[in-house]
Amino acid sequence: MRKFESNVQYMKYLVNKEVTKRHIKGENLIDEIGNIAETIVPGPKPMTRCCIYKERHIVEERAKFVIEPLKGDNVIHILRSACDECPIDRYVVTEACRGCLAHKCKEVCPKNAIVIMGQRAYINQQLCIECGRCKSVCPFNAISDVQRPCIRSCDANAIVFDEEKKAYIDDEKCVSCGACVYNCPFGAVVDKSYVVDVLDLIKNSEKNTKYKVYAIVAPAIGSQFTDVKIEQVINGIEKIGFHHAIEVALGADIVACHEAKEFAATIEERQWMTTSCCPAFVKYIQKTYPELMSHVSGSVSPMIAIAQMIRSLDETAKVVFIGPCTAKKMEIKEDDLKGIVDIVITFEELQAMLDAMDIDLSKCEETSLDNASYYGRLFARSGGVTEAVKQAIEVLGINTTFQPVKCDGLEEVVKTLKVASFGKLRGNFIEGMACKGGCIGGAASLTHGTKDLTEVDKYGKLSKEENSVQATRILNLENLDLERKY
Repeated sequence: MRKFESNVQYMKYLVNKEVTKRHIKGENLIDEIGNIAETIVPGPKPMTRCCIYKERHIVEERAKFVIEPLKGDNVIHILRSACDECPIDRYVVTEACRGCLAHKCKEVCPKNAIVIMGQRAYINQQLCIECGRCKSVCPFNAISDVQRPCIRSCDANAIVFDEEKKAYIDDEKCVSCGACVYNCPFGAVVDKSYVVDVLDLIKNSEKNTKYKVYAIVAPAIGSQFTDVKIEQVINGIEKIGFHHAIEVALGADIVACHEAKEFAATIEERQWMTTSCCPAFVKYIQKTYPELMSHVSGSVSPMIAIAQMIRSLDETAKVVFIGPCTAKKMEIKEDDLKGIVDIVITFEELQAMLDAMDIDLSKCEETSLDNASYYGRLFARSGGVTEAVKQAIEVLGINTTFQPVKCDGLEEVVKTLKVASFGKLRGNFIEGMACKGGCIGGAASLTHGTKDLTEVDKYGKLSKEENSVQATRILNLENLDLERKY
C-alpha cells in the first residue's frame, strides 16, 4: 500500500479508486454515490470532520465531480461544503497594539471597520473586507495577517471570497496550476478527475480493435514510482488496457531541437524568448502580460509533439496523457490543440486505477521504454528545459549567444516577467515553470520530496541516447505541426 503525503491526497485516491471499481463492474455510478461515501467513511466515528454525515456528504460531492460532466471550462473547482474549516478572520489586532494617538489603522480603513476601545484597536470582522491597509500603516506591526493556505499558495491571485467568506476561483486570473489543490489542508479545492472517461475510451475500443488507445507518460514519471523499475510501471499502465505506453520525453527531445532552431532564428528580433512547455506559465503571460506573448516560444509542448507523432503513424489512435499536471487538463482544450490529446489524467488518478484493478507494479514484467534522451527526460525538473535547449544548440552547431534565466515556480515567474516588462531582463531565454521544482512538483504528483530531483537524473541516465538531436535523428518530423497558433 502506497504511503500518501496527506489525508487529503488519500481521500482523493479512495474516491477515484471506488469510482473505478464500480464502473468496471458496470454499476450505475450516480446511484452508487451514497454507497461510495459509506464505503470510504464507514463510521461510527468521523475520521477528520465533526461527524460522519458531513464527511460522507463531502465524499459524495467529490464523487459527483469525478462522475458527472464538467460544469464550466476550468478544471479547478471549490467544494463549498468542504471550505469551512480555515480561520475566516484574516486580520486581527494583537496584544502588540499600544493604543497610540495616531490611530492610522482607523483612518485608513475604507469600511470604518476599526474601532478604538479602552485605548486599543479592534476590527469589526463583519465590516472588514481584508484589504490589508490597516496592517500596512500600523507603526507597531500589531495587526496579524493569517492568510488562508489557498490564498498564500496562489501567486496568480485567483482565489477570492464571497459574502460568506468561502473561497471561489476567479477564472479570469486562474492558470490551473493546481497549487491551491495541493495546499488546501481540507481538500476543498479539487481538480476534475477523468478516470471514468479513460475507462470508457478503453472499453469502447473493444480491446484496441476499433481504435488503439495510447498512454503518453510525462518525464516526471521517473520521480513517482521509485520502489519499482520504470519498465514495470510502463507494463502496469498497459495492463489497464492501453495498446502501448510511450514516454513524452521523446516529445521533449523534438521540442528541444525545434526550440533551439526557433531561438537562433528569432532572438535578434525578439531580444528574449520564453519556453512554452508549461501551460500554466504560458496562460499566466496570456492573462497578465498579453503584450509579452510575442516573446513566448511558438513551439508546441512535448505532450502535443509526441501525440502528433503517434497520430501520424496510426490514424486510429486515441491519446491519453498521464502526468503530474492539472494545467494539462486545460491545455488540451485550447482552440489550436483540440483533438490532438483526447484525455489527461494525473499520477494520482493512475495510482487509483492501478489499485482498483489489483495491478501490483512490483509483480509486473518489464516493458522496454522508447528511447528518449537524457536531456528529454530532464524536462521533468526545473532547469531541465534550459539544459536540453542549450545542448541542442551546441550539437546542431548553432552560433548564438544563449543566456538563460530559470524561473522555479510561479512566484519567480511573476518577478521575472515584471522585470522583463520593464526591459530590464538580464538574459535572453526564460525557462518558466509554474510549479516549484518543475513538473515533479506538480499539484497531482504522488510525491513532492526533495529526492525527486535525483530520481529524475537517474531516470535520465537510463537513456541510450546522448542528446535530443540523436534521439530524434530517425524520426520523420515533416508531417508534424510544431507551431502554436496563440
